[in-house]
Amino acid sequence: MCLAVPARIIEINGEMAKVDVGGVQRMVSLMLVPGLALGDYVITHAGFALHKVEEADAQASIALLRELVEKVSNQG
Repeated sequence: MCLAVPARIIEINGEMAKVDVGGVQRMVSLMLVPGLALGDYVITHAGFALHKVEEADAQASIALLRELVEKVSNQG
């Protein structure tokens, strides 16, 4: 199973970008999604950005995931 978490582009170098997900940073290829810019949110898989996500949608997804993590943490 794969969980798609929006990642924010924080650095671009050619066709590669550094993305941030909750403080964890990774390098991903931008080859599959033309026209991305710093600050854009993307869904990534296997080292590739797959598509752009609107910021409002990305923030809503991130908030829901944080809420889920908090609920699970409080159950233990």
